Amino acid sequence: MPVNQENSNDSEKETMPVQSADGKIRLQLYMARSGVASRRASESIITSGRVTVNGVTVTELGTKVSPADCVCVDGKEIHAEEEKRYVLLNKPSGYVCSLADEHGRPIAADILKEKYSERLYNVGRLDMFSSGLIIFTNDGEFAATLSHPSAELEKEYIVDTSLPIPRNLAQEFTDGVRVDNVFYKCQTAEELNSHRMRIVLVEGKNREIRRVFESKEIGIKHLMAE
Repeated sequence: MPVNQENSNDSEKETMPVQSADGKIRLQLYMARSGVASRRASESIITSGRVTVNGVTVTELGTKVSPADCVCVDGKEIHAEEEKRYVLLNKPSGYVCSLADEHGRPIAADILKEKYSERLYNVGRLDMFSSGLIIFTNDGEFAATLSHPSAELEKEYIVDTSLPIPRNLAQEFTDGVRVDNVFYKCQTAEELNSHRMRIVLVEGKNREIRRVFESKEIGIKHLMAE
């Protein structure tokens, strides 16, 4: 079955119809509706050559497909899921937030497989050694909405340290801290005691809290998302 491909670029607007007259939709949207990842994350999966349509590897973001097409990601066929799932998982420490891990480490999504048959993926992430609440879903559009910076969702964390927290760290983090040419700034920070701090982030960067504390030579014993 032929695959409909079009040229695509970053200037395309979300106001474009999601379904064409022949019933086809963009591949990244089909993947999002199949619970693979958000549309933006699905785009990266496509361009990296991990997706085939009817046996042909596809890397163009303008590709369109229909339910009649055979779409595979990493060799596994996917199907658009009609029922949407939204699961709030209290992730334990020691699990990675990823669909797969090349190092064979435990994956947080696998905790849900016994109870949920849908392919669920995390919205946002916690690093392997952090614990706390994280959303899993198969609704790519919902995930994209939550993940977009314009959502301005607050994420609260409790940090326990091995050494006393510097008295001015909460204020510094609130004002903004530059570490290795990257600027980190939290929404609020409150020192609860000499070894515990509550931090609220709006736009969290990769390992933001850990990098700020490491820059002060303060080890983190426990980082939990609330």
